[in-house]
Amino acid sequence: MDKNQIIGLVAISAIIIGYMIWTQPSKEEIAEMRRNDSLEMVKQKREQDSLFLVNEKWKQDSINKSKLIDTLVFTEDTIVSDSLQDQELVKLYGDFANASLGDEEFITLKNDKVEIKISTKGGRVYSANLLNYKTHNQTDLVLFDGDQNKFNLDFLAQNNLISTQNFYFEPQSEKKVLNASTETQTLNMRLKADNRRYIEYSYSLSPGSYILDFDINFVNTEDLVFAGTTFIDLTWNSYIPHLEHGEKFELQNTNLFYQLFGNDVNKLKVKKQLSEEEITTKVKWIGYKQQFFSSVLIAKSSFNEVTISQQNTGEEDTLNLKYMTSKISLPYKHGAKKVSIPLAFYFGPNKYSDLRKISLSEGDNLKMHKLVPLGWGIFGWVNRLAIIPLFNFLGTFISSYGIIILVMTIFIKTVLFPLTYRSFLSSAKMRVLKPEIEKINEKISKDKAMERQQATMALYKKAGVNPMGGCIPIALQFPILIAMFHFFPASIELRQQSFLWATDLSSYDSIYSWTTHIPFISQYYGNHISLFTLLMALAIVGSTVLNGNQMQDNNPQAKTMKYMMYFMPVMMIFWFNNYSAGLSFYYLLSNLITIIQTLIMRKFVNEDKLFSKLQANVSKNKKKDGKKSNFQKKLEDMAKQRGYTPPKKNTKNNKKKF
Repeated sequence: MDKNQIIGLVAISAIIIGYMIWTQPSKEEIAEMRRNDSLEMVKQKREQDSLFLVNEKWKQDSINKSKLIDTLVFTEDTIVSDSLQDQELVKLYGDFANASLGDEEFITLKNDKVEIKISTKGGRVYSANLLNYKTHNQTDLVLFDGDQNKFNLDFLAQNNLISTQNFYFEPQSEKKVLNASTETQTLNMRLKADNRRYIEYSYSLSPGSYILDFDINFVNTEDLVFAGTTFIDLTWNSYIPHLEHGEKFELQNTNLFYQLFGNDVNKLKVKKQLSEEEITTKVKWIGYKQQFFSSVLIAKSSFNEVTISQQNTGEEDTLNLKYMTSKISLPYKHGAKKVSIPLAFYFGPNKYSDLRKISLSEGDNLKMHKLVPLGWGIFGWVNRLAIIPLFNFLGTFISSYGIIILVMTIFIKTVLFPLTYRSFLSSAKMRVLKPEIEKINEKISKDKAMERQQATMALYKKAGVNPMGGCIPIALQFPILIAMFHFFPASIELRQQSFLWATDLSSYDSIYSWTTHIPFISQYYGNHISLFTLLMALAIVGSTVLNGNQMQDNNPQAKTMKYMMYFMPVMMIFWFNNYSAGLSFYYLLSNLITIIQTLIMRKFVNEDKLFSKLQANVSKNKKKDGKKSNFQKKLEDMAKQRGYTPPKKNTKNNKKKF
């Protein structure tokens, strides 16, 4: 940068700074703008903060009032105080003032699968207990409980902001427990302005179902709800508890999902701190998904607009993994005698076969099975069309899931054996040709790489060897390996199923653990040792050693590949130590069977006979030397572009070669 450029930059900077100072508002102007912004903010928030504070004050006053009634003489002053308080409540809540005071009670809806507790305060679902499952500590599996779950409607009633979480609903049933084990049970909860005007939450549970039907009804509220209202704000916030054995892996598989109306299922993109997304198109359902269980809110029509977020709770919270929130716009038709908003909850397991069947109406394609992460593209297809049907079929007559994995592995390896044999045979051909390839490399110097490659490919063609013949069969098996990587950690059938020393095939097995934090080791390996992972790594090493000599060491790429193959088991130990024991067990069995198959094939494939066959192929194809393969033509074209001219053939001095 020269002197003139420096002077120019300094001058421009001085002008910008001077302009900013000159146009800066005075203190009085700043104060005025702040006052205007504050007023606008208060209007936008609909005086929510101030109303909340006043509400909390009067709730405390209500408590104090009860204490006074118990301890003091009832006097005329007390009556006057109550009257003033009632007037203030009317100012705050209008016709809903009487519902702002009350005592919290609980009504339970239950069947043979789920027990759902409803609170009169806010009329919300207070807890959801899945009866056929336990946590890793063998306690009741409760998806949320108490203040872990918040469910609230916000709207303007006359000139008052109404938040349903602050009001008491009246149950329209005298029973405290409604048993839906044999027939459907319905619980109606009403937030009353009076007997004619109310907001009703209607809950219905059927036998053998994880679906809780939930209808929101506004009855005769046309003179209560603000005239310009076209939507009602629904807020659903929930802490996601720690339920499984492997907390780190459980955290990775806990996320917020949603389905766009008529489209596929998406999940909220995870960021380090707060993940948030505003969805302006219609949404069919929102799911708070854990590793094996989910809480899902479903619209029987659609949600207009949705804002979703999630964040990790941090290490200091040992009970919960994440905090998820949803702010939803529900369509509202003002002026109608009754406005119904039909919804439903799903509180249940992420079982693929069950989620696939869920439909609330004819032709309804909820695609809730997408909550089970089976992999994208071809890997998901392999799981859906092959692995899951096979796994479920074996489960009908085999009770041990360890044995199911063993039988399934043997079956898959047997089906894939023709591909494995072709790969082995191709590698054997390359191995017997290795001395001839070395002769070519000795004859042609390194600086003539293209000529070397052409000579090598010519030899392969004469011998009838496809250098890619060993890779293609392996590539065809690759989708199954990746499909299994997704299948085992997502399979709820393996949850808390023991086999040998593993107590839970869906989580890691441990033969030794410790609590002391060890830098790097604790972070990337964990505070335990998984025996299935160690055995899997040893099996991979054995398979690598057994097949290592088949690679051509004179090829630099082959040498690099061999080093990678020996380094891979070390990486697998770190990677799989926290993964599903069922997955490590499958890869262990797969590698052991591969070793056995390799030893058997080596006994049946005679390399001397194979060498003789390749010699015969060379002799037979010598007459076709004038014909070039497409690959050879491409090599020659590339050589010509680089200025290389192939040597002319010397027909007089041709000697017999391999």
